[in-house]
Amino acid sequence: MATYYMEPSRTFSEFLLIPNLTTKDCTPANVKLKTPLVKFNKGEEPAISLNIPFSSAVMQAVSDDGMAIALARSGGISFIFGSQSIEEQAQMVRKVKGYKAGFVVSRSNLTPQHTLSDVLALKEETGHSTVAITDDGTANGKLVGIVTGRDYRRSRDPLDRQISEFMTPFEKLIYGNSGISLSEANNLIWDHKLNCLPIVDENGKLDTLVFRKDYDEHKENPMELLDKNKSYIVGAGINTKDYTERVPALVEAGVDILVIDSSDGYSEWQHETVQYVKQNFDVKIGAGNVVDREGFRYLVESGADFIKVGIGGGSICITREQKGIGRGQASSVMEVVEARDEYFRETGIYIPICSDGGIVHDYHVTLALAMGADFVMLGRYFARFDESPTRKLKVGNNFVKEYWGEGSNRARNWQRYDTGGKSKLLFEEGVDSYVPYAGSLQENLDKTLGKIKSTMCNCGSLTLDELKVNARIALVSATSLVEGGAHDVILKESSLSEES
Repeated sequence: MATYYMEPSRTFSEFLLIPNLTTKDCTPANVKLKTPLVKFNKGEEPAISLNIPFSSAVMQAVSDDGMAIALARSGGISFIFGSQSIEEQAQMVRKVKGYKAGFVVSRSNLTPQHTLSDVLALKEETGHSTVAITDDGTANGKLVGIVTGRDYRRSRDPLDRQISEFMTPFEKLIYGNSGISLSEANNLIWDHKLNCLPIVDENGKLDTLVFRKDYDEHKENPMELLDKNKSYIVGAGINTKDYTERVPALVEAGVDILVIDSSDGYSEWQHETVQYVKQNFDVKIGAGNVVDREGFRYLVESGADFIKVGIGGGSICITREQKGIGRGQASSVMEVVEARDEYFRETGIYIPICSDGGIVHDYHVTLALAMGADFVMLGRYFARFDESPTRKLKVGNNFVKEYWGEGSNRARNWQRYDTGGKSKLLFEEGVDSYVPYAGSLQENLDKTLGKIKSTMCNCGSLTLDELKVNARIALVSATSLVEGGAHDVILKESSLSEES
């Protein structure tokens, strides 16, 4: 006979945190939210950690290169959506990796024989206003000059004017020599009031570029999530169908970590995908989604570096309604965390858990972390912001942003759901919708992080590790949910305001 789970499937809204003693040093300014992203051995440091426990969902309506840059700047990570061509996804990864760095390999290069028209076309393609001019037009050719927006006037200079006539020639450039430290390079930039400092080798060949804006941005965003080369860390979603073509392209583009994007990850397809990546590339990979101990163990033993938890809990997900599978997000997290801790005791290997879905209010994030998740993945939350890739529209008197699920026909993400090679979905597991427009990512994220830190202080915890151990969590009744909101009062509304 079937196996029955008679304990109700719980959601985050059914729990509250019980305060612990708040000591004098428990202030939000002292709270640290650093958390592991990938597995590590006991006593060691993970290869990649997040500075804040946030990742953006693998969705067309959420995670493109713009969102990846904005979230990495704040200390989190985006997984760029995989329901697009391999070339387009790889190009998004390149844009993120090239956006912020200490020493940048030049990606905009021309020869002296090119024209102003070529400069403008390259600027339109890359968004770069600085173009390195080398003898052969490559990133490592002999540097002969630099072109910036100050070297030409679009309104007056003819488009066929050769670069050699208006570039700043090498002999007039301030440059650094290969081997210079980043600190020394930044000193040259400041001393000579430069926006860009080229670094050349002993033969005059271009090595890298150092930009003033990178220094400024780092000072303004001390929580940035950077790799060893001072580039933003970025993830990408893959599927279990074209991974032998997609993964090599993403690795070549510089992706830091992959995740298999699936509504149900407890499958042999995920095992084969993880094994392929582990056997052929030095790149981290997460797997999922799962909702129980068995799914967790299967994917960890396949080699996954982190596990994504949750089926059917997303605001645009209708998997439970359509297929009758899934589990309340709180119940899923609690069981998988218990399995993770058991695995850690057995092996000494810690597997980070990502709670994906079921977040309605900011405090749900804190609950997920208190229950043992290492970070959360959010879709609706990030879709509301300026940095998401969707259109901002006015519906009635309110501004909204478009938001659709990867399981909707609009996403055309056949490879995520179909296992039979069809060209369309037989039924949808996601909806096409709107979310209220909320403004900028940084402003909203700062508020959410402030709430999390304040709650952690109420729980007597200054780190996420302490929160997992110290948290006291209570199951609440339906009537206590009513009590927790505004009740038995007349709320002030414009209709009740005094007539003028």
